[in-house]
Amino acid sequence: MAKRVYQVWKGSNYFFIGGRLIFGPDAKSLLISLLLIIVPVTVFCVFVARHLRHEFSSYNAGYAILAVAIIFTIHVLVLLLLTSARDPGIVPRNSHPPEEEFRHDFSTSVEGGRQTPSLQFPRTKEVIVNGMPVRVKYCDTCMLYRPPRCSHCSICNNCVERFDHHCPWVGQCIGLRNYRFFFCFVSSAMLLCIYVFAICALYIKVLMNDNQGTVWKAMKESPASVILMAYCFISLWFVGGLTGFHLYLISTNQTTYENFRYKSENRINVYDLGCVNNFMEVFCTQVKPSRNNFRAFVQEEEPRPPLRTTREAEVEMGEDQRVKVEDDLDFGGDLLKISQRHNIEDIEADIRSRGSDVHHHNSSAADSVLGSDRRAPNVQADIRNSSWGRRSGSWEIASEVVGMKSNVTESRSHVVPKDPYQ
Repeated sequence: MAKRVYQVWKGSNYFFIGGRLIFGPDAKSLLISLLLIIVPVTVFCVFVARHLRHEFSSYNAGYAILAVAIIFTIHVLVLLLLTSARDPGIVPRNSHPPEEEFRHDFSTSVEGGRQTPSLQFPRTKEVIVNGMPVRVKYCDTCMLYRPPRCSHCSICNNCVERFDHHCPWVGQCIGLRNYRFFFCFVSSAMLLCIYVFAICALYIKVLMNDNQGTVWKAMKESPASVILMAYCFISLWFVGGLTGFHLYLISTNQTTYENFRYKSENRINVYDLGCVNNFMEVFCTQVKPSRNNFRAFVQEEEPRPPLRTTREAEVEMGEDQRVKVEDDLDFGGDLLKISQRHNIEDIEADIRSRGSDVHHHNSSAADSVLGSDRRAPNVQADIRNSSWGRRSGSWEIASEVVGMKSNVTESRSHVVPKDPYQ
């Protein structure tokens, strides 16, 4: 039975509901975050908001305090789920390196000083972003060149587009597809803390007015309010500071990863489009669809031929040179045969012009010439053996061949001597 993509996924993610939900490897920490939200709100509703239902008689405004707390908590939990249970922008990994990026580097080896081809793979390359060159790196794990602002998360073992950071509180990477929800979750959690803190302070004020006592007596009557105020005060330092930091990052179009890594290098931020446009890019653009279909069936790829090693490339190059040399030698032998054939035709024409009285001598001369033509393969073999040192592609007839050709021509010119008796 064919398996689905999420069943053979090479990352460290966890999948639920048949691949519809994807979490990071530290998804258990998400339970802690849920408890940190649900437990305080439950205590608030039971020990604080419930006692304020009848404090505001007009239009039963006291019930609104309880309703707002419940609805706002559900809103925060939904944002947390959208942040931690969706694809953050994972770049699909390749099953093999991009072969078009390989190049043969002919470098001189130490032994013999000869050139041997070797496979070289560029570790970085430049792409243009907003008219500026940006260097991108090659990921050995995913076997691809990372897109700009992409980084490989060592926890999830995935390359994530516009990688911001890996958040242990949500158990997921924060990237291109969930950064908006992450910021909304953090800012909403900050507002929820402010709301609970303010209502608890209001309840203590109500207790002081009803009992006409001091603040200490009111705090003793509602210890839950004191605990919630302390809890919200501490949480505000965390979620409030995080919200302010990410407001700064959004206004300058940076990521947490870029801010911590490149701040000391004073690099030019090529992604900054202006404060307003930066906020529009984060909150007013459509979320890109996932590049992974985790529920799709795995398609078997055809086996690819292995890449040639350095030795194989060298052997192939040597065979090409040998074939080229043999072609050149055959071409040289053909030239020799053509020249001999032209000399034989000249001699036959001379025989016909002299008449039948020298037929016997001419026949012997032609036989001698034909015999020399039969010996041409031996000459060709000698020429071939003496031409191995020449470069292929620039054939020149050897000097001994030229000399042999002139000797053959001279000998043929004296084949038919004049008859002294004529």
